[in-house]
Amino acid sequence: MTQRIVIGMSGASGAGLGIRILEVLAGVAGVETHLVISSAAERTIAHEAGPGALAHVRALATVVHPIDAIGATIASGSFRTVGMIVAPCSMRTLSAIAYSQSDTLLVRAADVHLKERRRLVLLARETPLHLGHLRAMVAVTEMGAIVAPPVPAFYRRPESIEAMVDAIARRAIDHLGNDLGVSPESWGGLPP
Repeated sequence: MTQRIVIGMSGASGAGLGIRILEVLAGVAGVETHLVISSAAERTIAHEAGPGALAHVRALATVVHPIDAIGATIASGSFRTVGMIVAPCSMRTLSAIAYSQSDTLLVRAADVHLKERRRLVLLARETPLHLGHLRAMVAVTEMGAIVAPPVPAFYRRPESIEAMVDAIARRAIDHLGNDLGVSPESWGGLPP
């Protein structure tokens, strides 16, 4: 049975997180990814990953939806999905989701996931946080979203930035609650 996952990429720094999530999911049999990229994310992807990266990102997805395609399948609750991940998630996008400002397909798809009580994982990228950021994070959390800032797990002793990005990407996928066989190795605890 096909498992549909929506991936949103907004304009915050950290395009590699969304890219890695798509790469991991592209290797999982039976997963269909639906990608929507904001115009700011397109610029960020080109800046952070290089001029040819946007074509690579689009090629990783099963279906790519234009940001202004408000009538797309992922804008409807009748289109069943496992969940949605927004990576990276800018504070502008997180705030729009928190206050139901569904003016783009990315925000509308996130709103649908909340109203249908499906998993919505937001890899919020900003620091330091001011009170407005925190209030928006509380609001989306109260509505059922999972706010998961992409903080590296240093206890894993990552040997490269790529290893950190991979672990964060796999953890975000794991937050969807379906065992897709891509979870990072579980923590075994410290020796006594």
